[in-house]
Amino acid sequence: MAIAGVAAGGMLAAGNARAQVPVRGDRQLRSIDFGAKGDGVSDDTDALQRALDATFADDQGTFLVVAPGTYRISRTLQISPKAHVTRANGILAHGARLHSTIAGGGNVLEILSRSTFRFLQLHGLEIRGEGKEGAGIHLACQQDGKYLYNFALQDVIVQGCGGDGCRMIGNVFEGQIANSYFRNNRGNGLTLAHGEKSGILSAIHVFASVFGENGADGAAMLNNCYDASFNGCYFLLNKRYGLTARNGCTLLSHCGFENNHQGAPDFARGGAGLKLNNFGTLVGCTAYSVYRQTALLEAFVSGNLVLIGCTGSGGGKARNAILGRIRGERKASAIAIGCSGRLEADNGFEILELGGGAGLRASDRWDGRHGLRLGDYHLWVDAAGALRIKRGAPQSEDDGRAVGATG
Repeated sequence: MAIAGVAAGGMLAAGNARAQVPVRGDRQLRSIDFGAKGDGVSDDTDALQRALDATFADDQGTFLVVAPGTYRISRTLQISPKAHVTRANGILAHGARLHSTIAGGGNVLEILSRSTFRFLQLHGLEIRGEGKEGAGIHLACQQDGKYLYNFALQDVIVQGCGGDGCRMIGNVFEGQIANSYFRNNRGNGLTLAHGEKSGILSAIHVFASVFGENGADGAAMLNNCYDASFNGCYFLLNKRYGLTARNGCTLLSHCGFENNHQGAPDFARGGAGLKLNNFGTLVGCTAYSVYRQTALLEAFVSGNLVLIGCTGSGGGKARNAILGRIRGERKASAIAIGCSGRLEADNGFEILELGGGAGLRASDRWDGRHGLRLGDYHLWVDAAGALRIKRGAPQSEDDGRAVGATG
């Protein structure tokens, strides 16, 4: 009789209100069971918030399955567990679109850590804005001793939002973005930043993702953050730079930059695909433009800059596009290996070039940062244009002995 009663009660509950919280049988919840319709007309905000609250209510390793459909969202959805989360958890939403009707700059999906929040996985979700909301996805932890880390965003699409496509701020680290698309947002496609008061962003890895046609930069690294890598990513048609890294960038590998600076009036007032300060390593990165993008790289170097197998070129209105313009501090180092495209050094900054069209181009100064050495012997050119040589480091321009004129 008890079993029959439970069965009957279950049938009544299903018939009267599917929005009742289900039992976590296999650690999966369904948004439909909380009343979400996904018909593109109904306001699904409350239903999805109930589903998210239940999914992250404890540390049971629960996933929310959001069925394919269009879910209209009128207020910010928030994930902010009160207790520590140390098991895999997240949202499985391939084919599901959140259509934001949020006004006043509110974010669409906020993920905030008030504790230790680990192993979040966000798969397959699309967010479509109308230009009045803030960020599409906002991940933040700006409290000392609180952390948001070991997370993954995969197969995510964010477009049309009034702010950034995705924003990560503070103690957000050891995370991945893969096969995702951030396009047509009015802010940056992606913003990475240390917290304003506390919180260090680090170890963010981005793979095979696209940042295009955004109203500011394709991606921007701000507030002194630097520990991020972009691998196989593409930056195109953004209003400003494809990527801005104001304090440097750990690694860019096999990334492409195409026709950025769409907000510039012409090529002469355009800019590079990548704006970099301090330091960076670029491997196999390319830039091509027919409009206003002038180079792959614009950099001010105070540490070490390395370019390996990179190219910069253009056609049409951008036929004078080059590989890069680099300036920096005297103590800084810039090395280009096997690259194609012209490098310009401003204000006497020195670049060591090997291979590509340069052959071997080193500094000709006696005290140059990248002077030429053959074993223990140093070679340089003095003010009179004579090639000089000395065993050991020279102490002045006229040190050593002249071995021939350079003219």
